[in-house]
Amino acid sequence: MVEESKFLSITSGKDIILALQHLIAMFGATVLVPMLTGMNPSVALFSAGAGTLIFHLVTGGTVPVFLGSSFAFIAVINIVKEANGGDLAYAQGGIFVAGMLYVLASALVRKVKYETIKKFMPSYVVGPMIIVIGLTLVPTAFGMAKGNLVLAGITLGTALLINIFGKGLPKQMSIIIAVTVGYLAAFVLNQVDTTIISGAPLLQMPAFTLPKFNLNGIMTIAPVVLAVFMEHVGDITTNGQVVGKDFIKNPGLHRTLLGDGLATSFAALVGGPANTTYGENTGVLAITKNYNPQLLRLAAAFAVILAFVGKLGGVLQSIPTPVMGGISIILFSMISFIGVKTLKTAFSAKEIKVEAKTVITMAAILIIGLAPTYLPAELASIFSIRLTESLSLSGLSLAALAGIILNSFFSLLSRKKA
Repeated sequence: MVEESKFLSITSGKDIILALQHLIAMFGATVLVPMLTGMNPSVALFSAGAGTLIFHLVTGGTVPVFLGSSFAFIAVINIVKEANGGDLAYAQGGIFVAGMLYVLASALVRKVKYETIKKFMPSYVVGPMIIVIGLTLVPTAFGMAKGNLVLAGITLGTALLINIFGKGLPKQMSIIIAVTVGYLAAFVLNQVDTTIISGAPLLQMPAFTLPKFNLNGIMTIAPVVLAVFMEHVGDITTNGQVVGKDFIKNPGLHRTLLGDGLATSFAALVGGPANTTYGENTGVLAITKNYNPQLLRLAAAFAVILAFVGKLGGVLQSIPTPVMGGISIILFSMISFIGVKTLKTAFSAKEIKVEAKTVITMAAILIIGLAPTYLPAELASIFSIRLTESLSLSGLSLAALAGIILNSFFSLLSRKKA
């Protein structure tokens, strides 16, 4: 476990700036979820920050992860809200149970040996999963950028120039520098809505609410865990590949699942959306090469503070979407690059071979995983399994499941032939 004195401490102004980079990276997506569901953005920030700290406590402070609002729950939250006359408390009840199912899953996974988990997830399963995570997010970044390609280009160009030619601290601060340059350019071009800042209160109390429970809400929301479980495995694996550590082994998948589950249930208790690991923050790690988990905890503490300080939240909300789109392009692209690098390293080390089972498994993961994002809806529906009226298994979740099943099937065939 991490020492208490080192769990949340600031050693320099550099730490503050690097932590703010992570806060900026996760801010837009985290407040977007409550905006799409009717939940309170300030509560979402508070629960994201508090949830991240809970995750770090559970995992011994070793995994550089930030938990933000989960997009996977948007549809079912809105369904439960409409079924209960607009009362979001029943959606909170479903989210709380979903978090508890994560806790139950962590207890079951704890009984599985590490070697067994790795057999199900070799490099040719993990690599394509990481590529899917990045390539699935890239179109979202382009969608954000197209509102003003000039601002997006200035932001993206600044980040690329710093990462190519920069050294030392400026390179580690490339994200916040690029966003600042993009923001200033937007201000000059009169693209910053300053009324967001002036209209925000200096201090505010987040609108915390308690959950309510009914069977409909639970049965609608809880099954989402089936989908996000595989997403969690992919995100934790990706984070480990970026950092160069195996977090599935240490602190263990059971502890990361427990941390995610407790964070999600806590969010439900105060009125926030479900929590999940964020690709944006993994992208920041990949670009800055600074993997200190304490920076993520500082960012989490800042998120909690931000929930009570309206002016600071107003400044971040005033950052034009194209600016965030420009920086998101490089963040998400870096994730896919890590996946390609994972495969390249594995092939070079002859950890895996170019053979039919490898190619089929990788192709299945990529096709199934990218279908919802890049194929027309009528074709994408082929690569989807409907679990309930409101929930389908598709994208990364189905791709990861398909990869694991195919790998197990081919391994079983190989053993029979031997």
